[in-house]
Amino acid sequence: MAYPQRLLTDDEEVLREFHAHWRVLLPPIGIALGLVVVASLVTAFAGTTMVGAVTLPTVAWVVAVVVGIAVFVRPAITWWYTRHILTTERIIVRHGVVSRSGVEIPLENINNVHFNQSLVERMLGYGDVLLESAGATGQSRLADIPDPEQFQSQIYAARETRVLALESGGRSVPRDLPAQLQTLSDLHDAGKLSDADFETQKRRLLDT
Repeated sequence: MAYPQRLLTDDEEVLREFHAHWRVLLPPIGIALGLVVVASLVTAFAGTTMVGAVTLPTVAWVVAVVVGIAVFVRPAITWWYTRHILTTERIIVRHGVVSRSGVEIPLENINNVHFNQSLVERMLGYGDVLLESAGATGQSRLADIPDPEQFQSQIYAARETRVLALESGGRSVPRDLPAQLQTLSDLHDAGKLSDADFETQKRRLLDT
C-alpha cells in the first residue's frame, strides 16, 4: 500500500517506503505456536476425556485457535499499517487503521543520524535509527528498521540534496543525485574511496 501521492508536495518524491522488520511479529507467532503445542499435548494425553458434550482435545484446540488469532491479528494489523517513508523532503512515520497518527521530520532539520545493532539484530538484518533534529522534535527513535545502516546512508544522501536545493533558491537538482551520493557512500564504506576522494567526488556532485 503505497503512500498517497495526494499527500506529497508538487516536487516531492518517495525514495523509500517500508514496514518495520518482520521480527516484531515473532512474539505473537511464538505465543500462537505455544498454544498449538499445548493443544497437541492435550490431544495426546487426554484422549477422549469429555468436558460436557465435547472432548477435552476439542476444547483445547478451539481455545488455541481463538486465543492464537486474538494474540496474532492485532500485532499483524499494527505492523501492516505502520509505515516509514523517506521522501526528497522529509521522513514520515504513519500509524493506525481507523485512528491515524504520524510524525514528520523535514530533512533540512536533521543534524545527525545514528544507528545501532546488537549481534542478533545484525544477524537478522534490523536495528534502531536515532534521528537528532532541530526544533521541537529533538530526538526521534525509529525501532526495528530493516538494514538501518543503509537507511542512515539514504537519509544523509537525501538531506544533502534537500539542503542543496534550498540553498540554491530552487535551482534544479538532478533526480538521481541521492542515488549517486548513495553509491559514493557505499564505495567509501567499502574502502574503495579514500576520505579525500570521497569528499572531492561528493563536492563535485553537489556543485553540478
